[in-house]
Amino acid sequence: MWCVAELTPEYIEKMEDTLGIYEKPYDPDQPVVCVDEKPISLHDDVRAPVPAKPGKPAKQDSEYERCGTANVFGVVEPKTGRHFTTATPNRSGAEFARIGGHVVEQYPAASTIHLVMDNLNIHTRKSLTDYFGEQRAGTFGTVSPCTTPQNTEAGSIRRKLNSACTRDNV
Repeated sequence: MWCVAELTPEYIEKMEDTLGIYEKPYDPDQPVVCVDEKPISLHDDVRAPVPAKPGKPAKQDSEYERCGTANVFGVVEPKTGRHFTTATPNRSGAEFARIGGHVVEQYPAASTIHLVMDNLNIHTRKSLTDYFGEQRAGTFGTVSPCTTPQNTEAGSIRRKLNSACTRDNV
């Protein structure tokens, strides 16, 4: 459960902007694309799983060995259902910039890509310029960023993708 501490004018403006982006009709020239990230724990089997046999299901022990962590970026275009995920070693500005570059590559004909994301500190132009350099970061002019208000479920489309990743053990 979440709650909004205070409905400030800034909060209301960000929420209206976010909802306005989500309710845009589908336009392939101006896709609405959501991005979010999810830290994950990496596990390995302690005992080898037993494969399925006729009449017997596969068996896997619930005990596991911890093997560190990673990050999964989820990108979804809600109006088309198009989505992709990318696993990265961590959640850094460089990794976000790589994902941003991948999003731009996926929509070469778009005049504007409406990119909906949360307020994470790596979701900035600085992440792009640090990774690509000022000149190449300028090619991201087709991206129109939309950051959701803090402490909201306005990014629920992104979070549903992350939930599916968790449920499906991705």
